[in-house]
Amino acid sequence: MKKMNAQMSRPWNGEESKGRSAPASTPSAVKLVIAVFVALVVLVFFISNSATFGWSEQGLDPQSLNTQISKAQSKPQPKPITLSCPNQTAASAVCQRSPNAAAPTPLHLSANQPSPTCPEYFRWIHEDLRPWKSTGITKEMVQRARKFATFHMVVLDGRVYVQEYFGHSLSRNVFTFWGILQLISRYPGRVPDFELIFNCMDMPSVKSADYNSSAPPPPLFHYCKDDQTLDILFPDWSFWGWPETNIKPWVPLMKEMEEGNAEVEWAAREPYAYWKGSPFMGGSRQDLVKCNVTKERDWNARIYAQDWNSEAKQGYHRSNLARQCYHRYRIYVEGLAWSVSQKYIMACNSPTLFVDSRFVEFFQRGLMPGRHYWPIPADNKCRGIKFAVDWGNAHKDEAQAMGKASSDFFQQEVKMDHVYDYMLHALIEYAKLLNYKPTVPEGFTEICMESLACSASEKTKSFLLESMEKWTHDAEPCTLPPPFTPEELHQVLEKRATAVKQVETWEQKAWEQEQGNKGT
Repeated sequence: MKKMNAQMSRPWNGEESKGRSAPASTPSAVKLVIAVFVALVVLVFFISNSATFGWSEQGLDPQSLNTQISKAQSKPQPKPITLSCPNQTAASAVCQRSPNAAAPTPLHLSANQPSPTCPEYFRWIHEDLRPWKSTGITKEMVQRARKFATFHMVVLDGRVYVQEYFGHSLSRNVFTFWGILQLISRYPGRVPDFELIFNCMDMPSVKSADYNSSAPPPPLFHYCKDDQTLDILFPDWSFWGWPETNIKPWVPLMKEMEEGNAEVEWAAREPYAYWKGSPFMGGSRQDLVKCNVTKERDWNARIYAQDWNSEAKQGYHRSNLARQCYHRYRIYVEGLAWSVSQKYIMACNSPTLFVDSRFVEFFQRGLMPGRHYWPIPADNKCRGIKFAVDWGNAHKDEAQAMGKASSDFFQQEVKMDHVYDYMLHALIEYAKLLNYKPTVPEGFTEICMESLACSASEKTKSFLLESMEKWTHDAEPCTLPPPFTPEELHQVLEKRATAVKQVETWEQKAWEQEQGNKGT
């Protein structure tokens, strides 16, 4: 290089090249031209690919270049997910994939892109499927679940076939179908073949007392369960929206919730506990109404009845879930069974006063009393609410931390990526237990995004399209954590019970002190 620089610094005078060709033909000059050309090509490559490469003091780092090129070549490119309704006047759209078309090919990422571990509540997938761990799932077991069914579904090579038994065209059915179709589109080639029965109604159905090891229960998917039922939990339809109540899909709603949380600082909010809903959906809600403020007594609760018919006529202006974080505390109470309102209430960064619930949904098993919410006894709601509000107003830092922990849980651990990953892992683990190859029974209808969206009402269609995945996912799903050991499961349940007991003890002491002060 020094020799070349010296040559370039001296003018050519013809004498040094006596007996040789002109300088343009010398090997050094040729090498120089080639080097400049290669440098220009590399520079164009950098600019056209908008890539960031490493540089050393001598120029481009070759190792960095090789690494970046390797990453660019190995990274799978997401593909657009499309929906086309060519004939807008058609009563329904035909699922257009050829019957002989090959199954979608899954995207496989390189080993240098490890996936993170799923949230802890994913471990409960193993617990939900434990009743069939030793026996597997037979065709006969699946058929026995039909008596509880809203719909029956078979998925083969990424194609979805259903038979509805009840609730045809209800949002619960349609948006559950839609969610599974989005999962298949998001993770092409990864959703296994399966056959399942689904109950979309409020109450879980498979009672554990009716079955034993010699008579295994029928596998039934549902949105909630309790300690006496064996339903397999699955995300509810409202993650993709609920047109009848104008509840937006989870992704845009969570963005609005985050903005709503920032509108009023926690300390500036009304220092009471707020609840708004239908008081006629179950005895626990009717009991909660008694805690509302009266002339005789203030239990620190502000209870409002929700009239959905009236709201619909007024354009849902007073039921915007993202604009209900104006009180320091929110109350959650179940309805006839679990309530979809739980995630919206707890996504608010005001602490949730959680009335003891009989039912759980899939993510709820990752929540811990005392950290994510304040437990309220179901048989003594009013006293529990008053104490919780008094305690929070006297311990503002701790109360705010609880509200933030709850909001962060839903923003981070129940984000839509994790909802889809939970669905995928639940279906994969379920399919592993099937000891037969599913086939499409007679009378089933194939569904696809076009068949659901193209003939839907304008409002339903707008919700479907807003919740539609736009691209295949370019990353691996999170890694499913292992099952609980018996000791780990015992520790989780014991920790939860201890936290509830601690609050009950504090409340009882405060109540006794209040009664003692009244008597003096």
